[in-house]
Amino acid sequence: MNPQSRLPKVVFLDRDGVINRDSPDYIKSWSEFEFLPGSLEAIRDLTRSGFSPIVVTNQSAVSRRLLSRAGLAYIHRMMRAAIEAHGGRILDIFFCPHLPSDGCRCRKPAPGMLYQAQKKHRIDLAAAVMVGDRVKDMECARNAGCGRAILVQTGNGHQARAELAQSNRLPDYVAENLYAAAEWIIKSGF
Repeated sequence: MNPQSRLPKVVFLDRDGVINRDSPDYIKSWSEFEFLPGSLEAIRDLTRSGFSPIVVTNQSAVSRRLLSRAGLAYIHRMMRAAIEAHGGRILDIFFCPHLPSDGCRCRKPAPGMLYQAQKKHRIDLAAAVMVGDRVKDMECARNAGCGRAILVQTGNGHQARAELAQSNRLPDYVAENLYAAAEWIIKSGF
């Protein structure tokens, strides 16, 4: 067997604005977390099609002291439980707790979280897909050498699409939401 064939087929997913509704006030508790329509089904379909979804999310609410690490871990446990109850699975979750001004290597658009995932799970980034709703998600995918970058129109996607078009840095695909992105990924067979 080819050793490359054992590597997971990874789809990196931004969280806020892709899986759940985003908020300008941050998602600070499970009661504020609301799955976007079709996101549970999208993750289920990706899982059933042999993909390994990994969440990569900037969570500066931790450094802003609006949310503790324990509170964030609870939100992620509940999110995973709901996803699993719908037949999906999240392979792993990576988050950056830093402020934009901290200059860390993990906050998107920096590729640090994707590199952490690559090292932990032996991921071929060139074969991976990144799905996000912001310019920084698309830049993170490019900075890490991801094979594909997909912009969803939920969350901040409409604004991001205009910014990307203006600077001629278009994503590989634009989808209405995570469900449509998952359909495209599955049909493309990365």
